[in-house]
Amino acid sequence: MFNPQIQFTADGSHTLYIPEMEEHYHSVNGAIQESLHVYIEAGLNQCKKETINVLEFGFGTGLNAFLTIVEAEKRNLNCKSALAKINYTTIEKYPLPVAITNQLNYAKEFAIKYQPYFSKIHTCEWGNFVKISTHFQIKKIQSDFSDFQFEDNYDVIFYDAFAPDKQSDVWPQEIFNKIFQHSNPNAILTTYCAKGNIRRMMQAAGFQTERIPGPPGKREMLRARK
Repeated sequence: MFNPQIQFTADGSHTLYIPEMEEHYHSVNGAIQESLHVYIEAGLNQCKKETINVLEFGFGTGLNAFLTIVEAEKRNLNCKSALAKINYTTIEKYPLPVAITNQLNYAKEFAIKYQPYFSKIHTCEWGNFVKISTHFQIKKIQSDFSDFQFEDNYDVIFYDAFAPDKQSDVWPQEIFNKIFQHSNPNAILTTYCAKGNIRRMMQAAGFQTERIPGPPGKREMLRARK
């Protein structure tokens, strides 16, 4: 088990540092900026379906899930038809203790009405879908990525594992093959990683890939489409 330390990033939001791996959970150039850029703007916001199945590899601090809730609530302010809904499945082998997540400052950056959601996603049960807001439900699964049993097909995939040079075992070809098989037509996969071998694995699985501008401090990232 890791012993993460809370640190500030350049945009004022927290990240966690793991001394054992010499690795951060997010970019030191801005945790919230990175998540918004890589997963919300480049991923979620490219999907225009009213009901969206999201699959996240690496729940971590819950930042991506929280920002997805905020986006879901914002979308429905302007929704003139049926209410949009997000079904969010997330995988994490080492859940963080509430004593740590309670100290993270992500919710303070948003309107008061959104702040309770961050606590809810960390305190709700694992293994079953739990409704967090009118437009968002989450299922947290404690598992190795390689052991995850796909139960649905997905529209948006957040691949937010630790860097390949820190944990190469969580970036195997087999996972991308399974993701492709369980992706809906036009599904979108995003990751902060831009390494050539990762791009080639996505292509070998069947995805069309592109390098797009990365978040602050990173020149490029990868986006893949089915």
